[in-house]
Amino acid sequence: MADKMPKRNKKNFRPTKKGAGMTEAGVKAYRRKNPGSKLQTAVTGKVKAGSKDAKRRKSFCARSKGQMKKFPKAAADPNSRLRQARRRWKCR
Repeated sequence: MADKMPKRNKKNFRPTKKGAGMTEAGVKAYRRKNPGSKLQTAVTGKVKAGSKDAKRRKSFCARSKGQMKKFPKAAADPNSRLRQARRRWKCR
């Protein structure tokens, strides 16, 4: 699995302080290594209610809320990757 991931560098992955997650370049690199992948970047802008992007955001926020329950240390730390990613996705 590790050989299917792009290199862990500033070009492919955002630092925690900048919201964590993969950059557009990282997603493209991943998709090159994994043909047929449907990986996408985070939904960060304004979205129309009920749109595909709104549904993706709602789904991510629901999954990550479960992670907050599973990892209370990360949930308590405002600088954790989990909290930063949720902030970037604009989860409430």
